[in-house]
Amino acid sequence: MLETNTALTLQTLLAAHPNTAAVRSGELRSPLLNFAFADVKIVNRAFKGVVREQKFDLAELAIVTFLQAKAYRKPYVLIPAVIVERGQHHTIFYNPARGHLDPGDLNGRKVGVRAYTQTTGAWVRGFLQEDYGVDIRSIRWITFEEPHVAEFTDPPWVQRAPEGKELLQMLLDGELDAAIFGSENPEGTPLKPLIPNAEEVATRWAEKHGGVPINHMMVIRESLTQSRPDVVREIYRLLKESAAAAPANAKRPMRFGVAAARKSLETIIGYSEQQGLIPRRFSVDELFDDVTRALD
Repeated sequence: MLETNTALTLQTLLAAHPNTAAVRSGELRSPLLNFAFADVKIVNRAFKGVVREQKFDLAELAIVTFLQAKAYRKPYVLIPAVIVERGQHHTIFYNPARGHLDPGDLNGRKVGVRAYTQTTGAWVRGFLQEDYGVDIRSIRWITFEEPHVAEFTDPPWVQRAPEGKELLQMLLDGELDAAIFGSENPEGTPLKPLIPNAEEVATRWAEKHGGVPINHMMVIRESLTQSRPDVVREIYRLLKESAAAAPANAKRPMRFGVAAARKSLETIIGYSEQQGLIPRRFSVDELFDDVTRALD
C-alpha cells in the first residue's frame, strides 16, 4: 500500500466483470484512493499470491479460499460485497457411454475436480450430500492442483491424479465416474450433466437457501480497516455504484451488506466444515471486523 499525498494507492486484484467495469475503467473515482490493478487474465491464478504472499491490499477472492485463509490467520477480513455468484448444479458431468449415473449413485466412486478446495467443488459436494444423500467421504476425489492456502493438507479421501493426466480425458476414458468442471464446462463432448434439469434445481435451491451460491467476494488487508476506515467505506461505495452501473443486459442483483449474504455464507461455512476444508464452523460475523461488518 503506497501513500501519495492524502490518497492511498491500493494494490488491487479485481477481474473485469460487468459489475466491476466502472471501477476498473476509472469511470468511478475517489479523492481518497487509487487502485493499482494487477494485470491478471484469469483471476483465480492470483489467489495464491493473496493468501501466501499477501501481495494485495484489496482482492477479489474465492469464498472457500477466504475461509481457509481465516482459519490460518491470514491478515485479511471480508468486505460484504459479492463479486461473482452463480448456480453450480450444472457443473458436474458424467459419461453416459459408460452407463447411466444419478447423483445418488456416487458413493464409493471416483470423482474429479480441479482442486479439492475449489469453491465450485465445495458447493457441489454440499448439494450432493444435502439433497441426494451422498456420503462425500466415501468418494475418492481426484485432484489436479494444490490448495491456494499452503498450510492446508488435503484430507485422506483426496488423491492427486497421476502426472500428465487431464480431468476431461480421464472422464472420457472411464478413469473417473464423474467430474466437476467449474467454469470450463465440457461443451462439444458426449458428457451429460449429472443433475437433471440443473437450472430448475438451482433456482429452487437458491430460493430455499437465501440466494445464488457465492463464488467470489472482496477481502481487504485488516491493517487498512484499522488505520483508514474512511477508505474502506469509500471502496464499498465505489463497488456498489459500479455494480449499479453495469449494462442492463449484464446486470445481476449482486448482494451488498452482511444481511444480504448471511444465509449463503452460513451455508458455505457449514459445507466447508463438513468437508474438512476448515477446522471449525465460523460464525458469519467473525468473517468481518467492526468496520466491514457495519457496511450496508
